[in-house]
Amino acid sequence: MENIRESHVQHRKCRRIILFPMPLEGHINPMIQLANILYSKGFSITIIHTQFNPPNPAKCPHFTFQAIPDGLLEDEASTADGVIRFSVLISKRVEPFRDCLAQLLLDAVDQEPVACLITDAVWHFTHSVAEGFKIPTIAMRTTSISSFLAFESFPLLRERGYFPIQGALSSLCLCVCNFLIYYLKTLTKHFSFPPSFSLLQILD
Repeated sequence: MENIRESHVQHRKCRRIILFPMPLEGHINPMIQLANILYSKGFSITIIHTQFNPPNPAKCPHFTFQAIPDGLLEDEASTADGVIRFSVLISKRVEPFRDCLAQLLLDAVDQEPVACLITDAVWHFTHSVAEGFKIPTIAMRTTSISSFLAFESFPLLRERGYFPIQGALSSLCLCVCNFLIYYLKTLTKHFSFPPSFSLLQILD
């Protein structure tokens, strides 16, 4: 029965989906999980990835993996400052990504047409590049609900003058405390807590 199902899926394959995850485990794993679901629905899968922290192709032999150069200098690749490394990584991805996408589309002319591009939302440049090739694009956010709520609070913190951060450490501490209160208020809108949950008393 399993062989029949696999044969049926193979027979249905006629379109390819390209995925481009951010090179971090918390971004790669959800993207690979989604790719496996799409593969089970009959799509062929191509994963574009950077040379920095690439996914393991041996774990997904049914996918096609396409590496693009990082363009990172030795000191940029080895820096302990993740913000600097990924800022440089993002800024140098546009042309390699465009070239890779163009080649994949060229190869697809005589094979399977590309249905869409699913890109990590951090790769902000991918939509405009894909739009130039008239490829539908889906941005995937792999962050948790906690991160989403934190990002959601940024406009409020900026409105109250906490961003950009200025002044002494006490101002930062006040910012954090107010953020925690806002965060707990937001949680109470989505989750129920027992009446004895004392932290909620500070929100009244």
